[in-house]
Amino acid sequence: MRLFINITKSVVIITSLRHLKYLVTFLVLMNFVNAQRIKDDMYTSINGAHCFRRLNGTHVTGCSSELGGSVGVLHFVYSTADIDFVTEQHPAPPYAPVIPPHLFTREHILRLRDHGRKHISAVILINNATMLDNYSQESRCPNQFSGLISPTEDDESCRVDQQEKSWNPWGTGLLLEDLPFPIYYVADPDEIAKLYDCFEKFNNYDLSYQHSRSLCSIQVNAFMSAAVDSRVCLARSTFFNTLNPVKFCDPLQGKNVFATLFPRVHVNLEDRKVDLTERFILLSTRMDTTTMFDGIGLGAMDSLVPFAVLMAIAHFLAKVFPQRQNLTDTNVLFVFFNGESYDYIGSQRFVYDLQKGAFPTKGGLSNPISLNNIDLMIDFGTMDDLNNLKLYHASHLSEVPRISRIIERINLSLGFNVKLDSPTLTKNLPPMSSHSFLRENSSFPAIMLASAPGNHFYHSIYDDNENLKFMYGNHSKEVDFTQLENLSQPNMYFSRDSIQIRIRNMSSLLGMMIFELISGTPYATHFGTNSILIDEFLYCFLHSADCPLFNAAAKPDSPKAFPVPPTRYISVHSTLPSEASGWIHRLLGLLVGQIADKNTKADCQALHLPYNWYAGYSGLGECRLTTQNFSQAMSPAFLNDSYDFSSGRYSTWTESTWREMSARIFLRPSASHETLTLSIGFIVMVLSFVLVFFISSRSDVLFNQTASTIPIAPPTQC
Repeated sequence: MRLFINITKSVVIITSLRHLKYLVTFLVLMNFVNAQRIKDDMYTSINGAHCFRRLNGTHVTGCSSELGGSVGVLHFVYSTADIDFVTEQHPAPPYAPVIPPHLFTREHILRLRDHGRKHISAVILINNATMLDNYSQESRCPNQFSGLISPTEDDESCRVDQQEKSWNPWGTGLLLEDLPFPIYYVADPDEIAKLYDCFEKFNNYDLSYQHSRSLCSIQVNAFMSAAVDSRVCLARSTFFNTLNPVKFCDPLQGKNVFATLFPRVHVNLEDRKVDLTERFILLSTRMDTTTMFDGIGLGAMDSLVPFAVLMAIAHFLAKVFPQRQNLTDTNVLFVFFNGESYDYIGSQRFVYDLQKGAFPTKGGLSNPISLNNIDLMIDFGTMDDLNNLKLYHASHLSEVPRISRIIERINLSLGFNVKLDSPTLTKNLPPMSSHSFLRENSSFPAIMLASAPGNHFYHSIYDDNENLKFMYGNHSKEVDFTQLENLSQPNMYFSRDSIQIRIRNMSSLLGMMIFELISGTPYATHFGTNSILIDEFLYCFLHSADCPLFNAAAKPDSPKAFPVPPTRYISVHSTLPSEASGWIHRLLGLLVGQIADKNTKADCQALHLPYNWYAGYSGLGECRLTTQNFSQAMSPAFLNDSYDFSSGRYSTWTESTWREMSARIFLRPSASHETLTLSIGFIVMVLSFVLVFFISSRSDVLFNQTASTIPIAPPTQC
């Protein structure tokens, strides 16, 4: 019997030990699940966009959080008194002021940086444009130090300190400031309501005694790896790459997109050389835009309007010149520069490639082009007022009076209602791509077409369809928008003052002028650019990439694009062109390329480039002989390891790398609560040590271990 009892005890002990690990595992899992639920209850995520850090050869700009995130008490700012509260009184620092756009001024932000630096950990910008008259974080003189004349050398240059002598009178320059705290933009009304409800419930009463209670706080995680300037950042990246593949910043770079009106002659690689008998008129504008926040900003007025004007002109010229009559005819080179918002990255690289004989690349199988091949450059700048046009030139050009007369004659005969001011001879030129050409040759034949500054939201999150007063007509199913429009008939789709008609009038006027420059004869018909094509173009870039125009420019079997507008910020290196560059490339093929007599996809693809297969207006597919291609839009500064980053010759902009970007709100306990919690924890820890010591020292009394030490008798012989 004793033997049976001992064996039973041993089995129970062994069985208990076997189940112990399962019990422990179960408890750990339960604890993890409970911890996740507690975490979800403690934090509420807030969706939005982050300000991030960019660097140039001498400075760092933008924002960054602390490593691991910056935490601050929410405080809604309704007036200057609230700015005073967080910078001067701050009873429970650090704070994260929640600021509406009309109070997001240079004065207030720099005050938070310079006077409240120790007490401000983050800034939250909320979407509320009801009291907004102007809003631009760009400098009053965009690209001031990469223009034809320097502000330190010429008093006639753009003046940041004089609003009336600037190209962006409403600019605050915050885009170029180094801010030590993260700025988080919240646009969704539901997300804003979360912030407001939390603030009202826990923070917005008895403000002087906030330190004595728990407060609603926000944690913004947007740590930027880069620091100092581009030179230092790239050097650090190179040093660490020898030991560990770490990047702290990347050069801003992308792709320019270009096309020629007429196909060029193909040559063998070994026969490539500059042919000065080949003559070009260069038509250019920029495709990019920028803002303070990642992925937010449509650039509707600042760059999309001249972008639409040039695209409509390209389509118009392709229709009125269906084929080249003579190889000696002047060709037209359409170029859409990328990265012009950052000291003319795309145009600087374009000029560099022209000087080196590297444009177009060898893959184009055509002769390289030099600056000497270009008879005239017409550069399209911001057209904030499409009824008033200004013509600028930096040197005496014989073409200027002729162009002015042609524009005035066409405008008078067709009633476009576009007023052209007298041509302006000056070196104080608007921020346009022509600067890159004129800096290399001050007598380069460049003409700039722009209007007086009128965009109150230049390079900002509010330069959108509302700023442009764009209302989508959606008439693509009624009219073939790939054909020219009869201007002699009343337009039944858009009002006379609509953005579609104003862009149509401007692009028709300039397209007819360029036709006369090329052909030597006046344009004789009443057919101009298509207002419905312009309507579709604006819709694709302001509302949704899943649009009729983009669908026509894609391949018939390609998947649908996402229903959001393509981003036009230049960004950093990628193996593929950016979404916007890719769409521009396809659009040039559709609108400038000529339909080929190949009816099947197989026949078209058998010809390879420059033939491309597009879905077309019908969606059934069509073959086109195309001339478009990409060129590099990366500053020449990054091609030379010994380049002097302080010289100012080329753009040196880089973008910081980052990991995770997020924001969440939670209830931060008061200082007294935290002290009490710490004290209780310390007391419990001390008592635990005392209790364990006491139990360990009295274990022989507290625990009867005799039963476990009774030896098990050996089995007896039967």
